Amino acid sequence: MRSDRGDDRILTVVEAMREALQEEMRRHPRVFLMGEDIRLGGSFSFTQGMLAAFGPERVVNTPISESGFIGLAIGAAIQGMRPIVDFQYGDFLFCAMDQIVQQAAKLRYMSGGQIKIPMVIHLPTGASGRGAQHANSMEGFLFDVPGIKLVTPASPCDAKGLLKSAIRDDNVVIVCGHKHLYGSKGRKLVESSLSTEYVPEEEYTIPLGVADVKREGKDITVAANLLMLHHAMNVATALADEGINIEVVDPRTLVPLDIDTIVASVRKTGRLLIVEENNERGGWGAQVAAAVASRGFEYLKAPIQRVAAPDVPIPFSPILESSIVPGEERIRRAILDLLETSPEPLSGGNR
Repeated sequence: MRSDRGDDRILTVVEAMREALQEEMRRHPRVFLMGEDIRLGGSFSFTQGMLAAFGPERVVNTPISESGFIGLAIGAAIQGMRPIVDFQYGDFLFCAMDQIVQQAAKLRYMSGGQIKIPMVIHLPTGASGRGAQHANSMEGFLFDVPGIKLVTPASPCDAKGLLKSAIRDDNVVIVCGHKHLYGSKGRKLVESSLSTEYVPEEEYTIPLGVADVKREGKDITVAANLLMLHHAMNVATALADEGINIEVVDPRTLVPLDIDTIVASVRKTGRLLIVEENNERGGWGAQVAAAVASRGFEYLKAPIQRVAAPDVPIPFSPILESSIVPGEERIRRAILDLLETSPEPLSGGNR
């Protein structure tokens, strides 16, 4: 899809992210890329064209040794470089968890701030018909690791602005993008009002830790990210025809997490549904629910509800996968159920 204005600025998520890479690599000579097969563009075209633009010294192919090349990236960052590490699949990060959790996430703290690790790790995340070992929602595993920042962009504008901020940050930033948002070969790009959009050519960044209200509404708040954000937007559009006005909030970054924006939305709507693809047990939605219950309980007209994957591995069968991963019908039913709950504030007091 391209702009009717002929300016070629209607981009997908991965196209916007590549622009961010190009701009930041031109801006800062110490930014470089590394990962498996990235000179060929990587599994999801994240680094397509980078070798021709920046040469082999700044676009570094690595062996199939995740622990090894993450260790290399940590050392490079300590020495003042700004590595961007691309994983073919986010699931492969498990092979390097000791380096991430015990080294990258802790060295700045352990050194009293003397060591900085300005490193970005790009993880394609989520289920996409590739079976249990290529379907983990990595943001759920990484959410509770102190010392890292966790970014989950779902729209092209957000993807570019957030990635630029991540590259400029002096801490470890993990950027998770859903596989269905890249539109890779053989996998259809998810369709919603946010799948492609106009991305400004002029310089801009989006600060980490600021949520965004993607759709204004008054009847219920739906907090969702990554692929689930697109499903939520589609459901909100469909239910608008039935007179139901849904506010959709995208956290955009899970660490730091902008609870203020979500609480402000709940104060207006009185109801909250949290939608996430990762397993329900220990998901980021549990933290959002706890925070809203603590800070905004008096605004609630109904109990907070969550839609998430059940606590099982993702099956390979497409039919079984679709029954596990939350979809639009499940989100729709949850919204309607919440709207049928008593309109009286749960606190029993005056709002």
